[in-house]
Amino acid sequence: MSAIRFNALKETLNRGSVIVEEKSKRSELFGKNVFNEQAMRQYMTKEAYQSVMDAIEYGTKIDRKKADQIAVSMKDWALSKGATHYTHWFQPLTGATAEKHDAFFETIEGGGAMERFDGGQLVQQEPDASSFPNGGIRNTFEARGYTAWDPTSPAFIYGTTLCIPTVFVAYTGEALDNKAPLLRALQAVDESATAVCKFFDKNVTKVNATLGWEQEYFLIDKALAASRPDIMMTGRTLLGHSSAKGQQLDDHYFGSIPRRVMNFMRDLEQESMLLGVPVKTRHNEVAPNQFELAPIFEEANLAVDHNSLLMDVMEKVSHRHHFKVLFHEKPFAGINGSGKHNNWSLSTNTGVNLLSPGKTPMKNLQFLTFFVNTIKAVHDYEDLIRASIASASNDHRLGANEAPPAIISVFIGSQLSEVLDELENVTKGKLSPQEKTDLKLNIVGKIPEILLDNTDRNRTSPFAFTGNKFELRAVGSWSNCAGPMTVLNTIIAKQLKDFKTEVDSLVDAKKLKKDEAVFNVLREYIKASKKIRFEGDGYGDAWEKEAKKRGLSNNKTTPEALKAKISKKAIVLFEEMKVMNKVEVEARHEIELEEYVKRIQIESRVLADVARNHVIPTAIQYQNTLIENVKGLKEIFGESFEKYAKEQIELIKKISNHIAEINSKIEKMTDERKEVNKLKGQKNADAYCNKIKPYFEEIRYHADKLELLVDDNLWPLTKYRELLFTR
Repeated sequence: MSAIRFNALKETLNRGSVIVEEKSKRSELFGKNVFNEQAMRQYMTKEAYQSVMDAIEYGTKIDRKKADQIAVSMKDWALSKGATHYTHWFQPLTGATAEKHDAFFETIEGGGAMERFDGGQLVQQEPDASSFPNGGIRNTFEARGYTAWDPTSPAFIYGTTLCIPTVFVAYTGEALDNKAPLLRALQAVDESATAVCKFFDKNVTKVNATLGWEQEYFLIDKALAASRPDIMMTGRTLLGHSSAKGQQLDDHYFGSIPRRVMNFMRDLEQESMLLGVPVKTRHNEVAPNQFELAPIFEEANLAVDHNSLLMDVMEKVSHRHHFKVLFHEKPFAGINGSGKHNNWSLSTNTGVNLLSPGKTPMKNLQFLTFFVNTIKAVHDYEDLIRASIASASNDHRLGANEAPPAIISVFIGSQLSEVLDELENVTKGKLSPQEKTDLKLNIVGKIPEILLDNTDRNRTSPFAFTGNKFELRAVGSWSNCAGPMTVLNTIIAKQLKDFKTEVDSLVDAKKLKKDEAVFNVLREYIKASKKIRFEGDGYGDAWEKEAKKRGLSNNKTTPEALKAKISKKAIVLFEEMKVMNKVEVEARHEIELEEYVKRIQIESRVLADVARNHVIPTAIQYQNTLIENVKGLKEIFGESFEKYAKEQIELIKKISNHIAEINSKIEKMTDERKEVNKLKGQKNADAYCNKIKPYFEEIRYHADKLELLVDDNLWPLTKYRELLFTR
């Protein structure tokens, strides 16, 4: 087996870089394979073009006649780009994307053929829904499900296929995907935020949630990856002793990008540009062989689509460059894991970022309104946000090596904290002219100056304000952004809806002026949400004790965290905001529990296989060599041989002990798993978490000790130093 390891290393070291030719400027490539506004204007009638724009802007329905016109235009454009097939591209509840390709080709009478694509094929398709996760919404024999065109996300060509972004719903109408609830959440936040904006600007008619994600990932040579069954089967290393050198010298972060990696990045960027994904930033991350890319901000629905698309493209491009891209949040123990930081804000159709202050006191009061309401929403639903980023893989990352802890808190920096502290003292009810002037000039008016010099950052904060946006740092790199974005936009929508109701009540019942009412409500929100604000280090027992004192949840594991998703409070929220009904909420909870169980179950089986088929036989082989050595020493030195064979005998004993411990732990884990498999739902997930998963570290401990004892020439598994530093 060691031959596989050394052959993989040899193959890796002998690789050259794949040459990537710069085809043209990024700006010239951008969106070439996207059916965007420019392409629509060129290929569509004015009537058809306007119907699509109205659907995007106002949510109006497109009638069948116009749908036929749009379909013909889309087909003609796709054929001109060399497309032969089309697919409804959707995001089922697997966390990945899905597609079923159909050719434009159809036969006609007389033995001829033609390319055909009409409005019916554009607007709706019927893929088999039975094999996708549905959480009990559909029976296995009830295969019917529908994909429905989402005109707010433009179609694109990848390879020779026209990809049409769609939602995926059951025959009965429930959402079977990640996109449908997100679209509903975005509609809800649009309605609530627009209503609040009218306090400050009557010209605002639409508010978009924006998202800028940061994608962290690892790259290792595909030959090295193939030599590790655990990486290939689970996306992470289940065994492996830490390398003597890891990230402690901080020499990888923002360092010179390795040549092979740079060529991969250039290739990826060109593919991204063609697909309209506006990637802008690339750099080395903290851990060895860890990297990051980030795009320009986009409307949230499109940004989510682009992130899902990019992850698909990254895997294809990495294969061209003989890499394996690892999205697992913690592929290597003891060094930084990978996140997908979600930078979120709200912007109006008048071009205003609602989380950025303006040049007037009224604009700054508008900023404060959305700033404080966001903090209040996170305070009220912190357990739901924690649930939205929960996964078996992200559990390994949270709270370790610079990643945020499982406790959700908000970081805003000391200067903004002082502003909120001052606003706590606003007089209840009507404000005196002097107080109103003082508030607007000395507190609200100084916010732009504060933010200009607001250089505070907190890498351990799960939810941090970073100048003109909030950054949800706890999202895992393997996750679909739709989940946390659905939750965040829903709770913000609910909070803004309540805020407007309270302000209107003070204006109508208490006869307060609008700005007085706003100050009064914000004052109460600041007081009520104070415990969610935290400026310190998110690690250690001190913060856990403080968080418990404050009444914040600390759900360290996914089974524990997911309970918040089916709480009465959560179901009422989703139903009130028309984002999901009870059936959809409970179905997702069931699916996520099942996925957790399956991932831990797979890791358990892989760990046992690798330990027994690779580690133990190798240890025995080396032990036999030692035994022969001891026998030889006995033949030479006779009765005094133990004096000369002391170290070898001690080594034989240690190896025997580690082998016995591994076998014993695997037997216990396997027996325990048989019992756990009899359980269902929450009990099943809890048991896998609390009874099966603890064996992983116990087995790993002994296997990693054997790695240090066994001859390097015999060891079959590619080591950490080779995975992380072979380039």
